[in-house]
Amino acid sequence: MYTLFVDTDSDMTPELCEQYGAKLIIMPYTINNKEIRPYVDFDKFNGKEFYDILRKGVLPTTAALPPQAYIDYFEPEFAKGNDILYCHFSSAMSGTFNSMRLALEELKEKYPERQVFTVDTKSITAGSFAITIEVCEMYKAGKSIEEIQRWAEEEVEKFPIYFYADNLKFFAKSGRVSGFKAFMGGLVGIKPIIHVSSEGKMVSIDKGRGRQLALKKILDYVVKLQDKIEDHRVIIGHTDALPLVEEMKAMLQKQFDNKLNIVVVEVNPTIGGHCGPDCIGVCFHGIHR
Repeated sequence: MYTLFVDTDSDMTPELCEQYGAKLIIMPYTINNKEIRPYVDFDKFNGKEFYDILRKGVLPTTAALPPQAYIDYFEPEFAKGNDILYCHFSSAMSGTFNSMRLALEELKEKYPERQVFTVDTKSITAGSFAITIEVCEMYKAGKSIEEIQRWAEEEVEKFPIYFYADNLKFFAKSGRVSGFKAFMGGLVGIKPIIHVSSEGKMVSIDKGRGRQLALKKILDYVVKLQDKIEDHRVIIGHTDALPLVEEMKAMLQKQFDNKLNIVVVEVNPTIGGHCGPDCIGVCFHGIHR
């Protein structure tokens, strides 16, 4: 027996976890000196309200979970005799996984027979969501940990995500995007195009002047890299940018003859605080990242 864990940085919600029988790890954020835990301190994420606060100049911060938080999540399952499979956002993006390692070292002394297995999506938000949902479906279908991990070894590298930065100050403050300054250029209206690499890191690789050209650039990457795109969900993630979502959906459906299964997710606040409002990205099944 094993229990599947997922996290909010993968845009997973309590409703989805209930649907698939998974457990949800909450990644908090701090805004106006107050730490907020998604789906603990509020029931539903109000994206417009959150991103409007950011539009007024507020810059949220995030921090790694302490080891005790992981103990609190995992120990009840160990006590039941269950192993754990944790499908999580990119370990290269956060120090929280060092806290998890410390927690597991402590738990191992008390539960030497129990194990935690992982699937590192090497991605974030919509990119991690696309992989996590497929893992959830396999879990619900009764697949073993070994079967899921074999799938992940082959498929994690085949879910590229491309998105653009609308307000540069949020990404600049986060310091999490490699090559970001090189694409800023100090030019008004420039939208850096960012993707998540095979190492699970955000890298600025291109730029478009204005939102429309940025959307076109993203579409070009989808067309160039797509593989069996109609057999998998195409995930559009956004930070309170529904008009842009509709434009991106129309562009994708026109390109692929209305054959795509497009799923729209609003980027969770913990990650959205690093992106800022009015951003949009697309994750799809591709030949590589």
